[in-house]
Amino acid sequence: MVKKSPIISIAKKACPAVITIIVSKDLPKIKDFYSLPFGVQQLLLPKTKDGKQQIKIGGGSGFIISPDGYILTCNHVVKDPAASYTVIISPEEKYEAKVLAKDPLTDVAILKIKAKKLSYLKLGNSAKTELGETVVAIGNPLGEFEDTLSSGIISGLSRKITAYSGLSQATSLRGLIQTDAAINPGNSGGPLVNMGGEVIGINTAMVQGSQNIGFAIPINYAKEDIKEVKKYGKIKKPFLGIKYFILNERVSHINKIPVNYGAMILRERLGEKAIIEGSPADKAGLEVYDIILSFNKQKIDQDNPLDRLLQNHDIGDIITLGVLREGKEISIKVKLSERA
Repeated sequence: MVKKSPIISIAKKACPAVITIIVSKDLPKIKDFYSLPFGVQQLLLPKTKDGKQQIKIGGGSGFIISPDGYILTCNHVVKDPAASYTVIISPEEKYEAKVLAKDPLTDVAILKIKAKKLSYLKLGNSAKTELGETVVAIGNPLGEFEDTLSSGIISGLSRKITAYSGLSQATSLRGLIQTDAAINPGNSGGPLVNMGGEVIGINTAMVQGSQNIGFAIPINYAKEDIKEVKKYGKIKKPFLGIKYFILNERVSHINKIPVNYGAMILRERLGEKAIIEGSPADKAGLEVYDIILSFNKQKIDQDNPLDRLLQNHDIGDIITLGVLREGKEISIKVKLSERA
């Protein structure tokens, strides 16, 4: 008699709790297209008409973590505050989802749907994950192929990657689990489970142009967020209130900046502010183009970024920043507050 794979029982247990997230947005109705010459090609520009319509603009995966409808996914799946999100459990079960909290630092988001007695997944302990351990990634790749499983092993631990989203500032994700289980577009937000059927990670990224290199957020990163959301209705973390770019040798050389480390306060896009009005940074007198060299005497660089140092403090803490302003080093005290 052929011995069945243990992955079969994992699939039966996990798949009912893995969901599809549809991202929709109100956009102008398109009547037709203008065809304009553009070199040797034709450029198509939409003709719009009165009114708007809900149009699907993206999607991803997620998984239910409680019978009353709490859901985990990736922040980048639900990052658009102007979009609406629909959770599909099965062709007959669709729910409007509310985004309760997003943590861009770890790429974790928590959603809620109004439902009861749902299938859900048990969260494991990612701190006990071992190199070479067999795992299964589950999701809905391309938003079409629901309940897709891929198996592999843990290929690496505590990985660091830089994730890019359009033209926005790059996000550095740390402490990630690397796996050779296939993680395809649309799998983001789905669970990475161990052979006990427990979630040890949230599928987040793949390396383009490579084979069998995918990454998952350790589930322990999300556990504290879940506790805070259930207690306070949101994630409570200290906040400084600046847009910044971490300097390195290459960037500083090209722009003739006198230091090759630190966080330079700089807006990401035209029309936005680099320092949020009323934020701790604003109240402390930080200015655009200031370079924050140190945080409580800890040097800030690509291996020790500002956001990670902030994560180790509490709301209300007073911290000291070493700042380079117009060639002079100054010291500025800042009282951290909660993000509004």
